[in-house]
Amino acid sequence: MKILVTGGAGYIGSHVVKQLLDKKNDIVIVDNLSTGFQKTINTLKKYALTKKVKLSFYKVDLSDSKKLEAVFAKEKVAGVIHFAASIVVSESVRDPLKYYENNTSNTINLLKACLKYNVNKFIFSSTAAVYGDLEPRYLPAKEDGPVHPMSPYGQSKLFNEKIIQDVAFVNPKFKYVILRYFNAVGASVDGLLGQSTANATHLIKIALETTLGKRKKMFINGTDYNTPDGTCIRDYIHVDDLASAHIKSLSYLNKNKGGVFNCGYSKGFSVREVIDMMKKVSDNDFKVEITKRREGDPTAVVSNNTKIISEMGWQPKYDLKIICETALAWERKI
Repeated sequence: MKILVTGGAGYIGSHVVKQLLDKKNDIVIVDNLSTGFQKTINTLKKYALTKKVKLSFYKVDLSDSKKLEAVFAKEKVAGVIHFAASIVVSESVRDPLKYYENNTSNTINLLKACLKYNVNKFIFSSTAAVYGDLEPRYLPAKEDGPVHPMSPYGQSKLFNEKIIQDVAFVNPKFKYVILRYFNAVGASVDGLLGQSTANATHLIKIALETTLGKRKKMFINGTDYNTPDGTCIRDYIHVDDLASAHIKSLSYLNKNKGGVFNCGYSKGFSVREVIDMMKKVSDNDFKVEITKRREGDPTAVVSNNTKIISEMGWQPKYDLKIICETALAWERKI
């Protein structure tokens, strides 16, 4: 198939594009490069040549409906995988309108283009942030359980989920998969791609920069949470495992109308545990200090991944050690 990927120059999007190329799909990337990278596009174009498939790139912002529709008219894609979004929780608390505009309004523009050009396969990059700070009785989080976003970021994604489901309800041919990502981390096992975002807010990226001397120290944001060691717990997933869930999703839509699926390992690690693993794989006891909690951080978010395993046959391959090792190798490379 020919698949349009929004945000394909970014971290998760690029890893999914790589696996789509492995499956001999032609790819159309739409990205405004606000957080993605031209060098990532160049890497993927070279990779596409080795697979003897076509990759096209359009520098287009999803707010520009005219340019977006021109891409659809020219390329005649069979499906869309939608990553493009603003993703920093703390920023969304400070600037909510940016998130509702970029994440929700622009998704509406994309869906309008899909309907106009009869593109009826849609995979959406959602987030575990839709769950919010769940009571222990609701963990691990299930797709049909309560959702209480704590930030405009999480709320914008939940709005999108509902919009997509409503579109599918009134358009019988329209099929969708909503993937609720837990914490995507690591780098491609072959070393081709990784996280290149400057000023990243993700724990593992910050730990990497600290262990390699790009930061003098790092901080643990709060140690008074109701967890065994007092720090937040998250479900981390290797980016290659997450990418493979998108490949499974495309196959799933051949025979199914759609659904919502968690993408995680059903196992959580605390902030301290992640830092300890990074110290172990890097053999560096880097400096860590304690500071106050961040706004919008829930105590624990862990997935129940039974649904995606049973309905799609998805199976994760990696663990926290591989996550940290591949991330470290990539950070050293860049």
